[in-house]
Amino acid sequence: MDPERKKLLNIIILGFGFMFMFTAFQTCGNIEQTVIKSFNSTEFHGSGYTSMAIIYGVFSASNLIAPSVVTVIGPQVSMFVSGLLYSAYIAVFINPFTWSFYTASVLVGIAAAVLWTAQGNVLTINSTDSTIGRNSGIFWSLMQFSLFFGNLYIYCAWHGHVHITDKDRRTVFISLTVISLVGCFLFFLIRKPDPESSSRSEVTESLLQTDSNDASILSASHSSLCSKALDAFIKACKMFVTKEMLLLSVSIGYSGLELTFYSGVYGTCIGAMTSFGTDAKSLIGISGICIGIGEILGESSFICCAVGPVDDSSCFLSALWPGGGVFGMLNKNHRFGRNPVVLLGLITHFVAFFLIFLNIASDAPIAPERGTDLEAFISPSVGVALLCSFLLGLGDSCFNTQLLSIIGFVFHDNSAPAFAVFKFIQSITAALAFYYSNYLLLHWQLLILIVVGFLGTISFFAAEWRAESIRRDSDYGSI
Repeated sequence: MDPERKKLLNIIILGFGFMFMFTAFQTCGNIEQTVIKSFNSTEFHGSGYTSMAIIYGVFSASNLIAPSVVTVIGPQVSMFVSGLLYSAYIAVFINPFTWSFYTASVLVGIAAAVLWTAQGNVLTINSTDSTIGRNSGIFWSLMQFSLFFGNLYIYCAWHGHVHITDKDRRTVFISLTVISLVGCFLFFLIRKPDPESSSRSEVTESLLQTDSNDASILSASHSSLCSKALDAFIKACKMFVTKEMLLLSVSIGYSGLELTFYSGVYGTCIGAMTSFGTDAKSLIGISGICIGIGEILGESSFICCAVGPVDDSSCFLSALWPGGGVFGMLNKNHRFGRNPVVLLGLITHFVAFFLIFLNIASDAPIAPERGTDLEAFISPSVGVALLCSFLLGLGDSCFNTQLLSIIGFVFHDNSAPAFAVFKFIQSITAALAFYYSNYLLLHWQLLILIVVGFLGTISFFAAEWRAESIRRDSDYGSI
């Protein structure tokens, strides 16, 4: 097979593997709090919000050791083992116990850090400077389809169910576990790419498959592992206190808070509204699909906004997803840089938060299994609820694509520790948000999102203006 086709096939397999895994895991995260409320057991005392807080908290800390793990065992095995732990977490719901639920949460937090580090390595190995944009777009587009299939299954399985029985729960989670395992085994279809002459390819490729016969090279690699990990940690700490990262940290923190809200809290709120009738539980699945539509429309903007000059891949993705073209045009206004897209994200989220405040009862996030009979300020509308789901996904993609873009630009020479800091801040705030979701009513959660979102947008504007100043100085110096 042609080397380029082999690499492209590897990217497609990688995308399908993640699509299967996260069809299961994201669906699990979306429904777990609702499912836990329906348990007919006096021995189980777990909380879906607390579980997700543990996952994101451990994930943030595990980013420090993940590169070392991937270097030692290789990305292919790393992704497979991590996938098994994801599958084990989902399987816990088949016959749940409190101790196994929280133990699996800790293990998934570790697995998540290793999985995403390995994914980045495989993507890099199978890409060149000219294909990284295309390959990233293919991978993310395939993965985001996971929001469709899993949530569509939930809608079909729970349609008309007022109460989630033990049989309903076991059927759903056995199916999700099998789907996740299929994704795990797909990783073994990824093949080692043909060697290239460039040093970049030789270095990254060595992570995919270490030559076990060369003991001296293996020994040298292991002896330098600790020092490399320490150097990366020191760089990340120094980068955290730079003016640019401190400005961006508020925006990154907001992305973690709203990630928690749309991925775990809002679906639970919809399922708790008895005013939505017997379809309330199944609407959680439709809500997830609407979030996915918003995410996919926005994710394509990353290709248009971050890759730079328009190439064949960005033209293809822009044509495929209309949001890419819209954000691309917004981002081409060099006078304001990335700010228009972030401002659009803030406005989109504020509209969604206002409509949610009017449409969803304040006690919905913490309502018991039977739901809440309370109403907000308007008669609860399913259409408004699903519109808000779409707006949450679209706004999230606005923030995340532009955060990735500006971090990649400002910290171009030290992108690895910069993105490690990004994931650390995002995971910490997501963990905090999942924790307080156990206790705060909906209007207080929305108030926190509004305040932090506003401050995060202002700080992003300041960081963007500083980045634009650096770019102009660089252009002037090159004349």
